[in-house]
Amino acid sequence: MAISFSTRVVVPPHVLLQQVGGESVLLNVQKECYFGLDPVGTRMWEALTKGNTVEAAYEELLRTYDVDAERLRRDLEGLIEKLIENGLLETEG
Repeated sequence: MAISFSTRVVVPPHVLLQQVGGESVLLNVQKECYFGLDPVGTRMWEALTKGNTVEAAYEELLRTYDVDAERLRRDLEGLIEKLIENGLLETEG
């Protein structure tokens, strides 16, 4: 599934988040499953859920981390796909 960077992602109301020591645990209460994020994944989550578009989150992360642009794009796409598959994020627009 290809993610358009011009879309916005939102957190569905059935998802709970708890941060512990820089890491995060996401809980989908409908599916009764959880998903863990390391500190970098948590930073990606924050950028995605606060940004207007995936592109805006990508640009912010590119400024934050010393990383190859294509690698960041692939990693961000992969994370978004996993989160959507698990009902932890939804696309909007």
